[in-house]
Amino acid sequence: MKSYLFFISTYWMIAFSFVSYAQEIQDDTKIGFSIGYGSEFKNRNYTYSNQYLKLQFLTTFKKTKKFSYDLVLQPEYNRGTHQLLNLYFVKPEEENYIEKREKYTKLKTCNEYVLNVGLLMRFSFSKRSNLYMLGSVGPMYIDTATERLSKGFAFADVLALGFNYKMGQFILDVRPNLRHTSNAGLQSNNSGFNTRNLEFGILFMPKKKR
Repeated sequence: MKSYLFFISTYWMIAFSFVSYAQEIQDDTKIGFSIGYGSEFKNRNYTYSNQYLKLQFLTTFKKTKKFSYDLVLQPEYNRGTHQLLNLYFVKPEEENYIEKREKYTKLKTCNEYVLNVGLLMRFSFSKRSNLYMLGSVGPMYIDTATERLSKGFAFADVLALGFNYKMGQFILDVRPNLRHTSNAGLQSNNSGFNTRNLEFGILFMPKKKR
């Protein structure tokens, strides 16, 4: 519980710091949110599907005629549903393996709290429309142990391709992406999850101060 509270406090402290920084530079700041859903690539060992809600803070730090580059901060809540199908994934040499097999083969919900930081490269092909590529990584806290990922601290990595359409001060955002979670070997279970996701969002661009 203490780890969770520390993570959430740090999470929001960084988010508010980012917003303050974006307001100071007053250059193409975007604030918004998105929702998404996805699932693990089909396999016979386990099932995993997820839904998530994400806040978005973006600020442009470099721009050319056709390209622009954004720094991105994305606090995220991800809710996953997981079940082990192949009980032999838990090997007999593991301690209490029968108990673990019984535990892990039950359908369970995993709550994940993530703070991703990324870089976005955007190509504008009209005044209203653009395509972009986004890579992000960040710390994550997962509240449920599975045979693939231990409870506690981990990381989430995301690679996305997206499309934006501008409508006045608002931007519609569609973003297919690939997501990988693991704990970099810091805990015993580290196989992680790999999901393909589809995300929809809306961004707001505050008017620049003159």
